[in-house]
Amino acid sequence: MITRRNIRVKVMQVLYQLDSTGNISDNEAIKMLDNRLEQTPRLFTYLIYFLTEVARYAEKDASQRASKHLATAEDKNVNTKLSGNTVLWAILENHSYRQAMAKYRFCFDTTEELVRSTYEALVPTEKYKQYIHLQNRDIKMERDMLTYIFSDLMLPEENFVAHIEENFTNWDDDAEMLNVLMLNELQKPSVLNLQQMPDAEKKTFAKELLQTAISKKDHVAGLIKARLKNWDPERIAVLDMILMQMGVCEFLYFPTIPPKVTINEYIDLAKDYSTAQSGHFVNGILDGIHKDLVAQNKIYKTDFKSKKAN
Repeated sequence: MITRRNIRVKVMQVLYQLDSTGNISDNEAIKMLDNRLEQTPRLFTYLIYFLTEVARYAEKDASQRASKHLATAEDKNVNTKLSGNTVLWAILENHSYRQAMAKYRFCFDTTEELVRSTYEALVPTEKYKQYIHLQNRDIKMERDMLTYIFSDLMLPEENFVAHIEENFTNWDDDAEMLNVLMLNELQKPSVLNLQQMPDAEKKTFAKELLQTAISKKDHVAGLIKARLKNWDPERIAVLDMILMQMGVCEFLYFPTIPPKVTINEYIDLAKDYSTAQSGHFVNGILDGIHKDLVAQNKIYKTDFKSKKAN
């Protein structure tokens, strides 16, 4: 599941882009957001694709070695158990995954080379040797084998990460979340639905947050400037101002999101995406504005205790 943090990052990026490009229509802004939201399922699909290609490479390796002019007995008996991994085939036969593959049609020059090198790094490992020597197909071992390839061979490999960063600009934003999603996917591949990434609720939240931040920009900016005291608004980092505007919008116009959650989220985003001092600065301003709005009875929050607000 795509998190609201991920959604906030993409809205933040669109607002930052709008600050640079000037006035555009609401439809164009939403299109920019949709393009950023689309980056996540595209990257996730590719990560799944790469993993499945590594597993299926066992058959290609067996075929290539057996066709050697002077093939050895070892060449003629390459173990292809991995290519029949039951979790692998649950993914390959998943309708949503097949739809996504037909949509994105990946074609990167270095994919096959990296797939081969990842497979070759796998073969000598004790984990792989134990796997291929098991006579049966234990579902836990099937899952563990694919998890091992992803977590221990793909992600730590500098060449793989460089390849992903080169072809997917959202890697830094989505990597941690997609790592969790991949591990979940390997546990239950049958429930994968790439067409619902993000789901309808998250898409609605993203669009409403963007539209609210745009339409209420002047009003929210006024509330922020009133709290700046000795700070010159023109000298505040653009990203800090955008994050604070988004936070105030959540205070005022998103009744199911607890203010504490909002403040913590934007503190973290400021730390990760802006300057070293931004987290402390954003915290102080948002906390002050929240107290002002509460004192003025201008914040109306629903009972969010029973809701998944974050």
